[in-house]
Amino acid sequence: MEIDERKRRILWALIQDYIASAEPVGSRTLSRRFDLGVSPATIRNEMADLEEMGYIEQPHTSAGRIPSEMGYRYYVDCLMEPLALDQGEADFIQKEIESKANEAKADEAEGAFDHTVHLVSELTKLTSVVISQNRHSTLKKIHFLPYQSCKIIIVTLWDDGKVENSVADIGEEVSDQELQLLTNLFNEKLGTVATGNLKSAVLHEIRNELLQRKNLIDHLLSRMERVLESRDDEALKKVYFGGTLNMINQPEFKNLDKIKDLLGAFEEHKKLVDILPRNYDGVRVQIGSENQEKAFRDCSLITATYHVNGLPIGSFGILGPTRMDYRRVVAMVQFVAESLSYIISRRTFDP
Repeated sequence: MEIDERKRRILWALIQDYIASAEPVGSRTLSRRFDLGVSPATIRNEMADLEEMGYIEQPHTSAGRIPSEMGYRYYVDCLMEPLALDQGEADFIQKEIESKANEAKADEAEGAFDHTVHLVSELTKLTSVVISQNRHSTLKKIHFLPYQSCKIIIVTLWDDGKVENSVADIGEEVSDQELQLLTNLFNEKLGTVATGNLKSAVLHEIRNELLQRKNLIDHLLSRMERVLESRDDEALKKVYFGGTLNMINQPEFKNLDKIKDLLGAFEEHKKLVDILPRNYDGVRVQIGSENQEKAFRDCSLITATYHVNGLPIGSFGILGPTRMDYRRVVAMVQFVAESLSYIISRRTFDP
């Protein structure tokens, strides 16, 4: 059965009313509150069709109807009109974020991120989150040291003071002099380069300069790539929360078990890192069961990435019940992500 224009208008009105009231909606309510141009009986018949099609559903304890996940998805994709934030509110948000960013040290954005999530949570009465990838971890020094036959020790010193070492099987004997040469060459090429900026071209440049020892260099570069990837995956993402307790005030989360599951998921930051997009263009809306994490199945998550010099470096998102004001939240997420991109790009937070 096709969803025609009248059904579209009734579904739109029902969702608008339910978002505002959190109460199941009946045909008489829609007839009274919205100018739909048809009688309550006609609205009731159309709602029966919408229920049969899966766009709305009936709670067991009520004669009214509420949107289903399918209904919300259709609303977001087909019915929802774009909304721009009120200019006064937009100016206020940008001024607040920029103020905190200016107070931070040249290489720190934590204050701006922490302030942003609390500010947005206060404005929306929902939960907001920033995933920040620390792209400023710098490899200061690297040393290749002799160890055993055909094995060496790789020692890396990072700008956060951490020293890491690993044993590499390079498959051939190598002299102390060659190891020193390699140490000097790697430090010349890689020293003071942020890990986020290490491109394969840099490693190829080293390889081209040492073609005479191709096997040795292949082993070393392969190991170095693993070292750098491990460093990126290990602890370069930070999670900032705001308004985690706001969910308790939502009618959908009066169930204690739901709240416990949700707060438990907030504690496991990796779960949020996994579900927030890293390289998604525009705003992404994940509704209910579209969220793979079980604790978020009764929630909608609206997210966008923010960028520096065109490179995605983190994500901003708002989490709330599926019954949320999608127009306002989508506009908020888009604006805040754009503001973070603009403000951080103006700083010396080099990606």
